[in-house]
Amino acid sequence: MKFYQHSILLRERKRGFHLITSDILQAFPEISTLKTGICQVFIQHTSASLTINENADPTVRHDFEIFFNKAVPENDPDYLHDEEGSDDMPAHLKTALLDTSLMIPIRNGRLALGTWQGIYLCEHRNYGGSRAILLTAWGE
Repeated sequence: MKFYQHSILLRERKRGFHLITSDILQAFPEISTLKTGICQVFIQHTSASLTINENADPTVRHDFEIFFNKAVPENDPDYLHDEEGSDDMPAHLKTALLDTSLMIPIRNGRLALGTWQGIYLCEHRNYGGSRAILLTAWGE
């Protein structure tokens, strides 16, 4: 069994849903050495999240942003946690609805994503800054 781990810092992105599959693959060439295994992608933040979804049509990412903004609106007077701005508590709630960690199978040296699947960085803050990602892979 082999184990690999890398930390990467993703550049700042605007609020929204962004494909980062290529960023991960570029930062983690050791995946190609594993015939079978698992890759964990973990974001070390509480106001941005990760998910896997459509990688071809950019309108899907736009519609994700629309849906989450409707589901978790800003400026709710009931939120107590608002010292960092009106997008802060909604960002935490959106992260809780999605996830901070993904487990992706590795098959024949590649992430075993489906044909139309990609890894999204879900940036929930207006000015979230760069985002730290911890990548861990293990297998044979």
